[in-house]
Amino acid sequence: MARNVDLSEFLRRCRARISPKSAGLPERGAYRRVPGLRREEVAQLAGVSTDYYTRLEQGRQISPTPGVLEAIAGALGMDDAERAHLFDLVRPQPAARRSPPQVQKVRSGLHRFLDSLTDQAAFVLGRRGDVLAANRLAKALLAGAMPYRERNLTRWIILDPAARDLYVDWEKIASEMTAILRLDAGRHPDDTRTAELVGELSMKSEHFRRWWADHKVLNRSFGTKRFRHPVVGPLSIDYQAFTMPGTDDQTLFVYLPTDDQSSQDAWRLLASWAADPLPRPAADQAAADPVDPAHDPRSTS
Repeated sequence: MARNVDLSEFLRRCRARISPKSAGLPERGAYRRVPGLRREEVAQLAGVSTDYYTRLEQGRQISPTPGVLEAIAGALGMDDAERAHLFDLVRPQPAARRSPPQVQKVRSGLHRFLDSLTDQAAFVLGRRGDVLAANRLAKALLAGAMPYRERNLTRWIILDPAARDLYVDWEKIASEMTAILRLDAGRHPDDTRTAELVGELSMKSEHFRRWWADHKVLNRSFGTKRFRHPVVGPLSIDYQAFTMPGTDDQTLFVYLPTDDQSSQDAWRLLASWAADPLPRPAADQAAADPVDPAHDPRSTS
């Protein structure tokens, strides 16, 4: 039977990052053949046999109970995102081909809600970082640098030089997007578009290959980002992320400037620029308008 390679790599990397001291175990000598904990030490902490944990880490086709998974997650110090990823990787998958592309849509009322937010930049991301909807201020902050036919934030951040110019902490942001994609891939292992995106990024980005091999996962909730905006200059924002009720694969992001005066001033300038009623040339207008996934055959769930 086929091995669960993703599960095997994930558990090994989680085990390697934990020191015996942090886990409350004796060092047992200065020399250790493996970084972090040994398999038998994880098994001891989780209350399972060494043989059972070894088979699980080898990706063998076994079916641990939720209680066993919780114990292993606790032994390896997993956070909420890692714990969810562990359960996703262990969940049995049907023996079928990858699911065909399906259109992922945003409710019409959500479009109106986004447009009502005039002082905040707001947008909705779907699976693998697809941009499903955005208000005017979000387009001014992000989409002005994002090509019209791109509309996948993950690909754009990792591959486009414009993203490196826009994000002050580009490497941190790009590695986080990789970890978010890894979490999404574990949740939807049969998603064709996700597999295609991972393959494309692996071929085109050495950074992505290294981050993907780290098998880190991340779930966004809030944070701060720093920008070098081509129109308004340096700008820092605070963001909040909200999972949309009834649509677990869609996340609403709301951006506001941080409290410092320079960011506040830059934000007001950005809002003024975004509200400019002057008509733009057709090419510029196309670059500013997001793809409506309901009318774009390339946008899938």
